[in-house]
Amino acid sequence: MLALDVDSGKEKWRYDAKATAPNWQRCRGLGYFEDSQDVTTSQTDAQPAACPRRLFLPTTDARLIAINADNGKACEDFGDKGTVDLSVGMGEIKPGYYQQTSTPLVAGNVVVVGGRVADNFSTGEPPGVVRAYDVHTGKLAWAWDPGNPDLTGLPPEGQTYTRGTPNVWSAMSYDAKLNLIYLPTGNATPDFWAGERTALDDKYSSSIVAVDATTGQVRWHFQTTHHDLWDFDLPSQPLLYDLPDGKGGTTPVLVQTSKQGMIFMLNRETGKPVAKVEERPVPAGNVQGERYSPTQPYSVGMPMIGNQTLTESDMWGATPVDLLLCRIQFKEMRHQGVFTPPGLDRSLQFPGSLGGMNWGSVSVDPNNGLMFVNDMRLGLANYMVPRASVAKDASGIEMGIVPMDGTPFGAMRERFLSPLGIPCQKPPFGTMSAVDLKSGKLVWQVPVGTVEDTGPLGIRMHMPIPIGMPPLGASLSTQSGLLFFAGTQDFYLRAFDTATGKEIWKDRLPVGSQSGPMTYVSPKTGKQYIVINAGGARQSPDRGDYVIAYALPDKK
Repeated sequence: MLALDVDSGKEKWRYDAKATAPNWQRCRGLGYFEDSQDVTTSQTDAQPAACPRRLFLPTTDARLIAINADNGKACEDFGDKGTVDLSVGMGEIKPGYYQQTSTPLVAGNVVVVGGRVADNFSTGEPPGVVRAYDVHTGKLAWAWDPGNPDLTGLPPEGQTYTRGTPNVWSAMSYDAKLNLIYLPTGNATPDFWAGERTALDDKYSSSIVAVDATTGQVRWHFQTTHHDLWDFDLPSQPLLYDLPDGKGGTTPVLVQTSKQGMIFMLNRETGKPVAKVEERPVPAGNVQGERYSPTQPYSVGMPMIGNQTLTESDMWGATPVDLLLCRIQFKEMRHQGVFTPPGLDRSLQFPGSLGGMNWGSVSVDPNNGLMFVNDMRLGLANYMVPRASVAKDASGIEMGIVPMDGTPFGAMRERFLSPLGIPCQKPPFGTMSAVDLKSGKLVWQVPVGTVEDTGPLGIRMHMPIPIGMPPLGASLSTQSGLLFFAGTQDFYLRAFDTATGKEIWKDRLPVGSQSGPMTYVSPKTGKQYIVINAGGARQSPDRGDYVIAYALPDKK
């Protein structure tokens, strides 16, 4: 972790957590707390003399570290000399099976963490417990165990939090006025077999769960996928927005994007839909021992983006041969829409397990009530593999056979691509969309990203054709009517007109970016900056470690 001067970029201090993990080397943000800020959920009356401004750093080896924001030193009054061990109460954790990858949430006087688990290796993976710690002392304030909601502290000696439960790997949100924390949950492990999930697993999987910030007790929950068999865990931070009610007041809403290309708008005080949601019948599968939900929630009051039921006429190829082979693939698969159940035959899931929408969430221009959503359009070909046919060394971390040990099946996952490595359905493969939050209507949608830095078989085409490539990252909307985004497969930071979606500026980055732009105004100069981290686009082998700042030229 580095601290940089806001005007020069000069390094002021650095902290090395010396974190190690065999996979998933990423961190999506830091928590921040000031002793002077207004707090409503204090767990202690003690006020520390040191570390009045502290950063909370999550690590990929299950630690939470408090750092003095002024000098980069560990806040030794927090936990054990600055560190809380997040493996406590979890039971056995194999390397890489439990990690912190998202921003810790500071809510009053507590800092709240969930955790990512290594989906699909086995049943009984590490617990999905969410825990809150006192920001000053690091003492456990409360715990929410989805498999044992009555357990609100540490497990009794010799026991653990419930293993294999829904987890919260993405970013959470906090409403100080309502004193509620909103948790976007994943599904219980493994993803593609759920015949042995418990009633509580089915209750809290793939849901928005609102918990009391003081106690961790559940106030309400809303499920976006029932008995999830598709890895449709909620990937993004919920948006909190005050929606004008047309009578001079506002309705407190929560907006949640999803991997299945649906956008849910709920009253964040009650959890009831503000935009209409329908329960619609969906097809059942025939895998022995599995259960199937007869219906799934469809958010019909908001736009559905990039989740149409594909037909043969939607197939596409860079060459006639490519097109023919994609059509043959499609004809050989079973495809029944968004909730096509996995089976022993090869089926097509669209959108796939990456989405749809992913962790980048949304940004909002409150001046015109527009919300901006980026989505990717990647299908997933999958089928269940009987246990006897699953190789002992199966891992399937990205694609391939995932073992799902402890169940009757493994699962094969393959991207729905042509032999040239191009998505088989018509482009765009990624878009940016503007949604009017008041009307729930789509205002504009544009392809985002070109094939300049990618192409067939991974060969760069060096052609800025705006085909729209799968994006992954967050956007930033400014009051001046600009939308900044860099999470494309080509190496650019772009600015769009928020009213029309027209690209009005871009600048070349040394490598791609999966991060979100940020902006600030220098307290010394009054100059506003846009800053982006460039570490490499997801599908690119090019990697870097850049922090780049932009500003308007000084007036002469």
